[in-house]
Amino acid sequence: MQTNLAAWARDTDLGKEADAILRRCVHCGFCTATCPTYQVLGDELDSPRGRIYLIKQVLEGAEPTQSTQQHLDRCLTCRNCETTCPSGVQYGHLIDIGRQIVEERVPRPWAEKAKRKMLRRAMLSPLFGPAMRMGQAVRGLLPEALKRKVPERRAPGALPQVEGHARQVLMLAGCVQPAMMPTIDAATIRVLDAVGIGARIAPGAGCCGAASFHLDAQAAALDQMRANVDAWWPLVQDGAVEAIVMNASGCGAMVKEYAHHLRHDPAYAQRAADIVARVKDVAEIVAPHAAQLRGRLAGKGLRAAYHPPCTLQHWQGLRPLSEQLLADLGFELLPFADKHLCCGSAGAYSVLNPEIALTLRDRKLGAIAPGAPDVILSANIGCIGHLQSGTDTPVRHWIEVVDEHLARA
Repeated sequence: MQTNLAAWARDTDLGKEADAILRRCVHCGFCTATCPTYQVLGDELDSPRGRIYLIKQVLEGAEPTQSTQQHLDRCLTCRNCETTCPSGVQYGHLIDIGRQIVEERVPRPWAEKAKRKMLRRAMLSPLFGPAMRMGQAVRGLLPEALKRKVPERRAPGALPQVEGHARQVLMLAGCVQPAMMPTIDAATIRVLDAVGIGARIAPGAGCCGAASFHLDAQAAALDQMRANVDAWWPLVQDGAVEAIVMNASGCGAMVKEYAHHLRHDPAYAQRAADIVARVKDVAEIVAPHAAQLRGRLAGKGLRAAYHPPCTLQHWQGLRPLSEQLLADLGFELLPFADKHLCCGSAGAYSVLNPEIALTLRDRKLGAIAPGAPDVILSANIGCIGHLQSGTDTPVRHWIEVVDEHLARA
């Protein structure tokens, strides 16, 4: 694609990066075939190719409008288009640049701005946990729309003593997972303990930064990234831990991009790159021990539908490993159509764009339903909560189910 960037963009870091990405695009349109929003809305401007043109126009001097902003906002950032693209266009980085530039130039209506700010602060607030527990206590009395967002409370169970293991890893505390689904972290610690790995959370580490980054607070997100690097660095530097393990693929996808986001920060660029080299999805840690675990699992042969989150399959390219791991553990994985498509959760997207999100959710559940699985498995808290809101079939993180079967055995 030929470009002619405006003077204000031509010599900036963002402009140079965007120009290099734009020039790789060959207009082929393969991305439109796998774009969830284009399939739902049928508007070229709600496809990757359309959004690329919008961003190109802005960088070449066109004045963005609220319509420009809306088309960019509607992107789920699933990166399915990157998996499809034959030219290697880094669309995810380009949409980040486009959103940042348009955000600086197009004032949002005050109600929309307030909603985004409140949503971000609510997820990051220390009061989120108590509020979630209160909501879970009265869940049966809540209106249906709100009830969908409040998962049933399950006790995390006792945790093992893991300090004695020779192998040690770090886990990310995250922002909403400990309050909404504490069983995921507890199950991760127990399963890793079962294969001789101790897992702990570093003091000072918190939200990965994704919530802020995608809700118009990129500077705040960078500060959260730096705080996590600071919390992990001493333990990584002295070799006390071999990996930083992610059990929420959305967080894993963001942390694996710390080196990219902090590349212009001389104090953090190299440390971020060293951190990224040690970030692993929990499936990457468990996979070498699959045979060992399978011999200890009760209830093998469970019929399961596995929904691979976009942040796992398109951002990190780990879908083949995850599905092979589940098969090796003895799960009967049921096929269904359009596994590559987003379920519509996409972090805060399901709150900001509920109609599109629910359409994609129902489409995904409609594809899964004919197989009548015993359980729907996934690897990201957002997908799990979103899918569960539309079905009576249990939706769980796969590591929770492995943990439960280990306990039964």
